[in-house]
Amino acid sequence: MLGRPALGYQNYAEVIEENIFYIDKTDFIREWCEYGDKVTLITRPRRFGKTLNMSTVECFFSNKYAGRGDLFEGKAIWSDEKYRQLQGTFPVIFMSFASVKTGNIAGIKTALKQIISDVYSKHRDIMLSDVKALRRRLMSRSYSVS
Repeated sequence: MLGRPALGYQNYAEVIEENIFYIDKTDFIREWCEYGDKVTLITRPRRFGKTLNMSTVECFFSNKYAGRGDLFEGKAIWSDEKYRQLQGTFPVIFMSFASVKTGNIAGIKTALKQIISDVYSKHRDIMLSDVKALRRRLMSRSYSVS
């Protein structure tokens, strides 16, 4: 089933759970991992799906979505076992600037400060945790995708 058409969705999990029409772009995750670039700049015109793509990446990697392989069943990324093993295994901090819609610098600064404050509050547990222990745990895992 193709799903019902809809506009304005920016959350991948919501798109899948609500059966919204979705063109599978999950192979982007594999390509991104295999290119191994230090920096990735994603530029597209407005309303081209940048936030939805980044939400897809968040849902795939974030440990908040551990055990949620159902979100990716039947998608390109799910056809490869090594990527199925990576799903839901990393702490991910996701920030979207899609809501910053002001034309002046003061408004942009205010909006960015609010976004950063919200993300800090949401991930406060990471800031309060034993960062060295978290780093050791992450570094001890083997995440090779090649």
